[in-house]
Amino acid sequence: MDNIISNAKLNITFNGCNGDLPDPVNFDASDEELLRIASEAIQTGYVPGIPADLSASLVDFVVDRFAATSDLPNRCMIRAKTPFGK
Repeated sequence: MDNIISNAKLNITFNGCNGDLPDPVNFDASDEELLRIASEAIQTGYVPGIPADLSASLVDFVVDRFAATSDLPNRCMIRAKTPFGK
């Protein structure tokens, strides 16, 4: 049972826009891996609600994780360190 991968929805806020990655991610992935996935998705325009940006960099962004509840699945959120940052 230790090898079970726990999927999560990945929500990204970038440059004043917000969207969910269409594919689930591993809830236990490292912050670096989630930031890489999100950066590549933004660069290719794969995140609905966030326009493609070839120069997208998430270097100073943080990952917040919220474990599943009876009402919501696992969620990971990527955002700027400051509420109004880019």
